[in-house]
Amino acid sequence: MSAFSSRLAISWKLALREMRGGLSGFYIFLACIALGTAAIAGVNSVSRAITGAIAGQGQEILAGDLRFELDNREASAEEFQFLESLGEVAVSTGLRSMARVADGSEQGLVEVKAVDDAYPLYGTFRAEPDRPLAELLQRDGDTFGAVAAPLLLDRLGLQPGDELLVGNARLRLTGTVQAEPDAASEGFGFAPRLLMSREALTASGLVQTGSLVEHAYKIRLDNPGQRTAVQDRASDQFPDAGWSIRTSDRAAPSLTENVERFSQFLTLVGLTALIVGGVGVANAVRAFLDSKRTTIATFKCLGAPAGVVTTIYLIQILLLAAVGILIGLVIGAISPFIAIRFLDGVLPVPRGITFYPGALALAALFGLLITFAFSVLPLGHARQVPATALFREQSFEGSGLPSWPYVLAAGVALAALAAIAVITAEERFVAGIFLAAVAGAFILLRLVALLIAALARRSPRVRSPALRLAIGNIHRPGALTPSVVLSLGLGLALLVTLALIDGNLRQQLTGRMAQQAPNFFFVDIQSGEREGFIDILQRNAPEGTISQVPMLRGRITAFNGEDISQMEVPPGGRWVLRGDRGITYEEVLPSNATLTAGEWWPADYDGEPLVSFSAEEGGELGLKLGDTVTVNVLGRNITARIASFREVEWESLSINFVMVFSPNTFRGAPHAWLATLTDADATAAQEAAILREVTTAYPTITSVRVKDAIDIVDRLVGQLATAIRAAAAVALIASVLVLSGALAAGNRARTHDAVILKTLGGTRGLLIRAFSYEYIILGTATAVFALLAGGVSAWYVVSRIMNLPSVFLPDVAVITIIGALVLTVGIGLLGTWRVLGQKAAPVLREL
Repeated sequence: MSAFSSRLAISWKLALREMRGGLSGFYIFLACIALGTAAIAGVNSVSRAITGAIAGQGQEILAGDLRFELDNREASAEEFQFLESLGEVAVSTGLRSMARVADGSEQGLVEVKAVDDAYPLYGTFRAEPDRPLAELLQRDGDTFGAVAAPLLLDRLGLQPGDELLVGNARLRLTGTVQAEPDAASEGFGFAPRLLMSREALTASGLVQTGSLVEHAYKIRLDNPGQRTAVQDRASDQFPDAGWSIRTSDRAAPSLTENVERFSQFLTLVGLTALIVGGVGVANAVRAFLDSKRTTIATFKCLGAPAGVVTTIYLIQILLLAAVGILIGLVIGAISPFIAIRFLDGVLPVPRGITFYPGALALAALFGLLITFAFSVLPLGHARQVPATALFREQSFEGSGLPSWPYVLAAGVALAALAAIAVITAEERFVAGIFLAAVAGAFILLRLVALLIAALARRSPRVRSPALRLAIGNIHRPGALTPSVVLSLGLGLALLVTLALIDGNLRQQLTGRMAQQAPNFFFVDIQSGEREGFIDILQRNAPEGTISQVPMLRGRITAFNGEDISQMEVPPGGRWVLRGDRGITYEEVLPSNATLTAGEWWPADYDGEPLVSFSAEEGGELGLKLGDTVTVNVLGRNITARIASFREVEWESLSINFVMVFSPNTFRGAPHAWLATLTDADATAAQEAAILREVTTAYPTITSVRVKDAIDIVDRLVGQLATAIRAAAAVALIASVLVLSGALAAGNRARTHDAVILKTLGGTRGLLIRAFSYEYIILGTATAVFALLAGGVSAWYVVSRIMNLPSVFLPDVAVITIIGALVLTVGIGLLGTWRVLGQKAAPVLREL
């Protein structure tokens, strides 16, 4: 056996023997590791459960093996013949429209879905009452059956059996939607679902030239394994069809991407909690080694090499970390089963019990790296202290850094941690920025602690003995200042950032954005209806501002002749290429846009097709002046050259488009019109009257009340903010645990100080006031840092990423300061109370 193996065996044996004393002093250590590991394991397990369910249930989610989507036109005879040759076909049509109570008293926006008898090819549609869908939708004279989401019945005050009008069709509600198998693949809807037959849709007259309609053709293949080959054949055989093809293995790409992005963010928050917990690990290891100083001194006096002593305690620390990691992994492994209970019916969830070893292994690796990185430096300090100094009660509060091998080992572990976090992230740039921000925050917090200590050291002498003691405690050797500032700083800063982002978004939705936004959007206005429609608006809102533009729908298919499906598109620009986009043409520059590059075309321009592209989205997609954009409109590919970029104020909610074309591009093309009505003084009664008269006179025009849409978005933002705050609370809990551990680690020194002061005449009241002042000063300083760091971070996210105005919210500042003071003073005094009750004699005998 080699000398190394022999030393390792001895170290292992001594480590196990010494651990018989139990886990005293390591409970906070275990809690920190378990909490961070559980957060990462749980988030990734839930994410993989959902994305795995989306992939595994792709046929049911898509209601087919393949889905061909055409916007604003149906498949031609040749195209439909090709689709029928692939297998069984189910055709559905989706659009937004207004549903009206038969007596005209109420109306509301609905997401219409018209299906044929083949729907659904996969999965099960369930309604209440539970009858075959064909029966529920069958025709009875001039009335058609329809099934609606329960929300629509609540909004319009209807019951099953009641009638409502959609377009020119009369419908009878025969049931309510309970389960729609392909709802997840249809995307997010702003209105409740209304399901009808395709025959009823034809009778409604809603599908007209220029109407915003999606026609979906879902195919059940004889051999589902040929999905990709069929997709390629369809693209080759019909290059100008302009259809969007989706396969069942990518049934809901938007949902999958959103789940993965949210999972990545929560993973980074969990990693932050684990890193914050690393400070607790360092404190616990330092306190543990401090309690073992006599044992370490004995080892050294008996001739044990310093490396053996270090190995003994490193083995113990890693074994204890393994216990904490195991606890975290158990919690993370059962998280999907808990989440499924709340997500079932909202998102696709797995149908059986499944564990996700990859997610658990990643969390375990993070836990081990954090433990090693934050424990190796205290071990390095302990290695350097000679035995004689240990017997003289010298602690491990080493000044400076330990020897370079320990610093290098800690650096390598942290670098590996960062590299793994970035490599495993969906968006690596975001992960890199996040980790860099955390590292920067640690450095800043250390500097803040040094600044506080320096200010305390140079502060003028005060008359109050308690305050003088508090100031002295802040800058004395072994002070709690670095631990308290590090413990709470990062968790509070993260919470402030999220609270300010949430507050700014809500203020935009309910404040400036709501005030600037138009009252109504009107869609699918036919050219022959424009004059009468405008008369209604002018009569009901004489002071209102009416804007109207021609509107078509088109899908971007290529940039500079390169198929976009073959391009690597940055995440920020993917939404522009997903599905069809509203497009328009304008002779002059829109009043709500500003050119940032290029020039607008002349009023009488009649050359090659030109397009003005949104500057922000064009930058995300890597476009420049002179590039070409190919758009499929009504089955025709039209290529235009980028003549300009313009700044678009999306937050105004006025009429805006990513692409505005020169008028000659679509000369003679059939299209509808889009209009807005803006009247800041309009009352709710006036808006209801406008909505009722427009819907009655022109039932095929879709009216969208902007306030209703803003309310829906506000609820979504609220739900998202709740989930994010819950995740950030994990980091704050870790901060509180670390703070508790730091106070516990400093209890020996506090006990000595308290005993000496009591011996010299200090009262318990004096000591309590001194400790309270100390914690108040540290809590206030930490809160100020959290406000500054969180404010800057929130400003960057809101103003630079979201392109929205950012304001500071005083209520967040007040709550943060109060929370910091309650945590520091409360936990500090709880930890100190036992110290104040120590008898003097036993402590003095040890000094």
